[in-house]
Amino acid sequence: QVDLVESGGGSEQSGRSLSLSCSVSGNPKGDYCMAWFRQAPGKEREGVASINALDFKLYADSVKGRFFISRDNTKNTLTLRMTGLQVDDTAMYFCAKSKSVRCYGNPPLLGGEYSDWGRGRQVTVSS
Repeated sequence: QVDLVESGGGSEQSGRSLSLSCSVSGNPKGDYCMAWFRQAPGKEREGVASINALDFKLYADSVKGRFFISRDNTKNTLTLRMTGLQVDDTAMYFCAKSKSVRCYGNPPLLGGEYSDWGRGRQVTVSS
């Protein structure tokens, strides 16, 4: 049973930085992709950043140049470094693990490509 648990986040002023971490337990097998998604109240879930088994990364246009995703396979952790925070970044953030265990191409930013999800961590940015 794979379990994903987010930590970090919280509240910060616009322009500043926060980090999120995701710990993956259950010793998942294979070369999977990981991603961060977010959902603000009244809005649809949005793919924020993704990373494949070869460390190739993709970002949503809204966060490109400000957010940075990384993974440490030795520690089974995923990190999202968020800089230049904006009020519109306020949302619940979720980490996710892909259905694919041979994830070598463009890491997807569609929620349907992910089978395991964390419970979420709130990020609130004030002006």
